[in-house]
Amino acid sequence: MATKVFSDEELEALRSFPAIGKDELIRYFTLTSADEAFLRKFLRPQTVLGAAVQLCTLPWLGFVPDEVPLAPPAAVGRLARQLGLPVEVLRGYGASWEQTRTDHLRQVATYLGWRAAKSLEQKELDEFLLARAMEHDSPSLLFRLGCEYLRSAKVIRPGVVTLLEKVATARTAAERETHARVAHLLTAERVRGLDGLLVIEPELRSSRLNWLVTGPVQASPSSVKGEVEKLKFLRDLGADTLDLSSLPAERRRFLAQIGRRLTPQALVRREPNRRHPILLTLLAQSAVDVLDSVVQLFDQTLSGAESRARVKLRDELAERAKLSEDRLALLEEILPVLADVGIPDEDVGVLLREKLGMDRIRAAHAGATVRLPRDHGHLRLLDGSYTYIRQFAPKVLEAVRFAGGTDAKPLVEALEILRELNATGARNVPTNAPTLFVPARWRGYLDEAAAKGDASGYRHYWELCTPP
Repeated sequence: MATKVFSDEELEALRSFPAIGKDELIRYFTLTSADEAFLRKFLRPQTVLGAAVQLCTLPWLGFVPDEVPLAPPAAVGRLARQLGLPVEVLRGYGASWEQTRTDHLRQVATYLGWRAAKSLEQKELDEFLLARAMEHDSPSLLFRLGCEYLRSAKVIRPGVVTLLEKVATARTAAERETHARVAHLLTAERVRGLDGLLVIEPELRSSRLNWLVTGPVQASPSSVKGEVEKLKFLRDLGADTLDLSSLPAERRRFLAQIGRRLTPQALVRREPNRRHPILLTLLAQSAVDVLDSVVQLFDQTLSGAESRARVKLRDELAERAKLSEDRLALLEEILPVLADVGIPDEDVGVLLREKLGMDRIRAAHAGATVRLPRDHGHLRLLDGSYTYIRQFAPKVLEAVRFAGGTDAKPLVEALEILRELNATGARNVPTNAPTLFVPARWRGYLDEAAAKGDASGYRHYWELCTPP
């Protein structure tokens, strides 16, 4: 079963010589004077070149394929040139006596300080593969990591099937180890909650698992409220307080990914010692993800309201600019009359009324624009979305706690006051409520509302300034 990880073609490739690059060719197939002295002891040209291929292949691959003559031609040619031998002599290497190749490999390994796989403490490799399996579940990746480990320990790689069997054993052991590390969290009550995630609920027409892993499609008040409901549900299950630090971060991510990928039916079919760690890590990860989603959606929805206010502001400023152009044109006709010292003062008014016409003068006077506040009226227009923002902002403030440094203290205090106002239904902002966090361009709104005794207006503007 272990070999099912790879196709027959892939298994054959793992047993054979791969293609070789230029850097590998230079690094591994360059002989030293000591290497040449060692190889000359084999006497016959074909055994010298054959042993040379094994000498260079072992550090390169960590093992030597059975068909030594099938080594990359570039590698064989490079060795042949260094040894002064024709490449053709390698063709018959090991053909007459299979033991020759094995004996040569044993001598090469002794010369290089390598060991046979059976000489390696089995516990060492098993522990290494288990540690990696706790981080990565991919059989092919674990196989490659096992090969790298053996090569770094100068141990000749065993057969592909043998190593794959060890990988399979390590994956099974990793599942047992995972369950053992989280077993203390799997109380009877929590297990019922985890298994309840897989049950189809009529009101949802789905399972809680699908509900949790299905994200919103757009930023809107309903999406924000939906994510807040998920957050509350997760907290009721204690997901936000789960301590899974006993598991490697990679293992937690892997298990959470499985939980998202598998259907509830597939998870139900898994044994409890495999199912519950998956659901546990998914629950803990969802608590983080949903909180991030709430904050992100809150920001996006609030930004949408602010963006719409800016569009309205742009249109209003454009219209104001048109009116200003008309008044400016009128001023350009008035100024020459006022600046003409030849016109008696008592005639100026009569002349302007006759020249401009009273209708035009009255229209210009009626269209006189009020001086804009520092933000050109942005907060006033944003106040038009106050009811819209109130659809979701109180729910977010109820579910999320914000913190900050010393500079953010007034804002954090204001958020707590606003949360209390929402909870009690009180309308007026306390007189001692902080306002230091309010941007300078918006403080005029609060001052004006306070001066008029407009408690409702003050509440609106103060609240619109508080969302973080």
